[in-house]
Amino acid sequence: MARVVDGDTVELDGGIGKARLIGVDTPEVYGGVKCFGREASAYAKRQLDGESVRFVVGRDERDRYGRVLVYLWLDDGRSFNALLVSRGYAQPLTIPPNDEYADSFVALSRRARGRSAGLWGRGGCAAALAPIHLFP
Repeated sequence: MARVVDGDTVELDGGIGKARLIGVDTPEVYGGVKCFGREASAYAKRQLDGESVRFVVGRDERDRYGRVLVYLWLDDGRSFNALLVSRGYAQPLTIPPNDEYADSFVALSRRARGRSAGLWGRGGCAAALAPIHLFP
């Protein structure tokens, strides 16, 4: 992996370039920092910098910004997309047809919210958050 851009965007080696993680949405750190955005980006950097990763490209291969859409796995087999949600650094973002793990991400988010994990533990962050489902 080349580098972490923010909580849900990375640059992959091998000529892949910028990639957006499928099914998750972390708070923004560019164009107006959102509550818990810095923490989500720092978590991604701690977990991914210098690590080898595997990825699978989604059915829709690119987003409107030209980024490759991916599910990302750590060397130990854990889904990084799922880790972001389960640890409270991201909320689910479902955009068909890239919705293979949507139900799992929603369930992980409910558990994280129930534990007040990550952004769910911050009253100002959690108040307006809910799973996002976009349908074309």
